Amino acid sequence: MQDTIFQQFIRPKSLFKGDRDVLRPSYIPDVLPHREEQIDQLASVLVTALEGQRPSNILLFGKTGTGKTATIKYVGKELERATSGAGNVHFVYMNCEIVDTQYGVLQNLGNLFIHDFESRIPFTGWSTERVYHILREKIDETRRVIIIVLDEIDKLVSKSGDDVLYHLCRINEDLKNAKVSVIGISNDLKFTEFLDPRVRSSLSEEKMVFPPYNAEQLRDILSQRAKIAFDENVLEASVIPLCAALAAQEHGDARRALDLLRVAAEIAERHGLPAVAEGDVGRAKNKIELDCVTEAVRTLPLQSKLVLMGVVLNEEGGNAKLTTGDLYETYKELCQCTSVAILTQRRVTDLISELDMLGLIHARVKSFGRGGRTKEIELSVPNEEAKTTLQDDETIGQLKNYRLRYQTTLM
Repeated sequence: MQDTIFQQFIRPKSLFKGDRDVLRPSYIPDVLPHREEQIDQLASVLVTALEGQRPSNILLFGKTGTGKTATIKYVGKELERATSGAGNVHFVYMNCEIVDTQYGVLQNLGNLFIHDFESRIPFTGWSTERVYHILREKIDETRRVIIIVLDEIDKLVSKSGDDVLYHLCRINEDLKNAKVSVIGISNDLKFTEFLDPRVRSSLSEEKMVFPPYNAEQLRDILSQRAKIAFDENVLEASVIPLCAALAAQEHGDARRALDLLRVAAEIAERHGLPAVAEGDVGRAKNKIELDCVTEAVRTLPLQSKLVLMGVVLNEEGGNAKLTTGDLYETYKELCQCTSVAILTQRRVTDLISELDMLGLIHARVKSFGRGGRTKEIELSVPNEEAKTTLQDDETIGQLKNYRLRYQTTLM
């Protein structure tokens, strides 16, 4: 092998005995521990598809990492296995965090049933009505049952409204041969409140809520994956219980538990250690939290980034605790420097509350008696990481090395 920059990092033996993707949430094992009840319930609803009948529409609810996506993919795989390639049942999965527009959903669905590349629906350019007409025409060519799973369905509704759900829930009225059933997956129990009553009643024929995993259940999940991913004696005895306990504290998130174990093993491997220890889990926890901060900051809207940048620059200038008024003055200054439209103070106050909910800042109400009340705002994430991520934005990048003109008042 030629000498490259990777030479020094190549290890004679990896801690992982096989594919490390086994420890990623996307991996679907042959057995899903502690979701047998939910699997049976879904199977009892979807079995009608094997009889050529339309199953009820279903809504699945539950916090992040409670196994909703893994369970529905597992059931879908079993459903396709039961049909043995006969082609009379189609299971379609779509993540609405990626495809989040009415046109995008209908276009992606339509192209699944168009085999001639020249006839495929373009990425953009057609009317929604035309795309829906083509979709309806294509899926009705033969007798079949189509089960459409829309993961993160609340993201689709919040961005594009519920028109596409109305079309999909009512499409059976326009079909002669095919039958369509919709399964929605959401972390938000309240998102149905924003739906048209007709869509809500059609979509919510069946509802299922996935409870969080407890520490014992998470231990079972991690132990199952660890047997596939590692040889014996690679993990110290306390590693899996610690990962499970840390994840159980955060709403029983199995994704969090799997990420902790995988990142801890990768850290131990990079340091050339023969086994994964408790200390590696602690380092993994810190790394994951930092990655979460980076992702949260990176995906903020521009106006929220400017507000957060105002907090960062004030902290750098020695004013770690700001009032809402102080921050608003800083925000206006940054908007003028970057030629961004200035929002009202009321709207900026809402953005401050949103940043507080995300855990990027800490904003607590402070009373001044007759002088009224205001929020005392301080940064709750590492300054340097937040600033570096913010400056990746082209607009915020203009503020590199910027020093504030506005001087805040010390409380």
